[in-house]
Amino acid sequence: MKHIASCSFGKDSLATVLLALEHGEPLDEAVYCEVMFDEYTSGEVPEHRDFILDCAIPFLERSGVRVVTLRSPITFVQSFYRILKKGANAGKLNAWPLCGLCCIQRDCKLPPIRQYKRSLERDAVQYIGIASDEEERLARLDGTRKVSLLSKYNLTEHDATELCRSAGLLSPIYHFAKRNGCFFCPNAGMNELRHLHRHHPELWQKLMDCQKAENKATELFNRSYRIDELDELFRAEENQLTLFENMMTPAA
Repeated sequence: MKHIASCSFGKDSLATVLLALEHGEPLDEAVYCEVMFDEYTSGEVPEHRDFILDCAIPFLERSGVRVVTLRSPITFVQSFYRILKKGANAGKLNAWPLCGLCCIQRDCKLPPIRQYKRSLERDAVQYIGIASDEEERLARLDGTRKVSLLSKYNLTEHDATELCRSAGLLSPIYHFAKRNGCFFCPNAGMNELRHLHRHHPELWQKLMDCQKAENKATELFNRSYRIDELDELFRAEENQLTLFENMMTPAA
């Protein structure tokens, strides 16, 4: 019977792997699905991407855990520029994914995961990173072959964070985000978007280029803003901060 861990390399999934290693739980491999922005650009926020490649995967491999990386042939850009064939927006670009109805999850993440699962035997067990204090999510595991080791060993989300921190395996993404997600995720918080705007202008420009496309089914990047509106907002904030810093600097 094969045992696999679904691993985004966030705190809950890595804490699950750490528990399996600590308690001698069977674990054959960790499975990671990387969503790509385009053919050459990962959808991961760069700090998290570097953590995965330089820290997390080497640790798992040193610990004897095989890491399987999955990718869909469909990228965010391909999904964005896809022409819709049906519905009220037929003939328009698919454009931005909708909050709560993420076509990127549907088109770029789930297909390779489903294909991988079809390669497994039916009795394979999947470890899922759901903490003991996530009762509603845990209830959905009933009757499945999905297991939460965090629940089994009674670790909350906070406990998972501290376990990863103590092992040197807490992603730096948590310095500015509550969860790890694609840099183009419509559910990203404002602090995440500010970070992207300030520290990764090359990625921000890719989103700005997408915003320039015409005939889009959706103009809003998230529930409230277009990307160019966020750009104006963040530039205004940065200009105000610079002005304040200059005012506080003593004259020579």
